[in-house]
Amino acid sequence: MSNEIGIRAAARGDEEALSAVGKASFLEAFAGILDGGDIIAHCERQHAAAVYRDWLADADMRIWLAEATPGRAPIGYLVLAPAKLPVADPRDDDLEIKRIYLLHRFHGQRVGRRLMDAAVADARARGAGRVLLGVYAGNHDALAFYQRCGFAQIGQRTFRVGDTDYDDIILALPLQPAAA
Repeated sequence: MSNEIGIRAAARGDEEALSAVGKASFLEAFAGILDGGDIIAHCERQHAAAVYRDWLADADMRIWLAEATPGRAPIGYLVLAPAKLPVADPRDDDLEIKRIYLLHRFHGQRVGRRLMDAAVADARARGAGRVLLGVYAGNHDALAFYQRCGFAQIGQRTFRVGDTDYDDIILALPLQPAAA
C-alpha cells in the first residue's frame, strides 16, 4: 500500500500525536538494544505530551510533523531548538535538532530527508551558522543518514536513558548563507 506523506508545522493541539510517535519510534528503534525498563522510563519522562506542549508554546522551538494520508495519521517529526549540546566551540548562532523520529515502516520514502530539509531551510532563514545534533553511537542507520545529509562528527557526550548512560556522537552541519 502506498501512502502520501504530508509535512507541516506542528501547532498547539499536536502534543498527543507527537508524544505517540516519539514513544513508538523510540521503542521501535531501541528495543533489543537498550534496556527495556530504561526505554519505558525515558519515554514516560521525555515523550510525555506535556514536554511537547511546552515546546509548541516556545517561540524559539520549531517542530515539523509528518502525516500519512489518507487520515493524517502522525508518522514522524523533527524538533529544531537553540543548541544546548556540550561542544568545544559553542556558537551563539548554533541550532540543534533535538529529535528526528520516523516510524520504521516509512523509512526509505525520503520523509526523513524532507523533515531535515525543512529544518535546514528554517535554520538558514534564522541566520544559524550550523545545525548540531546528538545521536547514539550504536545507531548506525541514523549515522549513515546524517552523513548523507552532510553532517560530520565534532564531539561526543553521555546521554542518559532511564537509569543508564550511553555514548552519543555530536554531529554538525555547517550552513552557508543562502544565495541572494
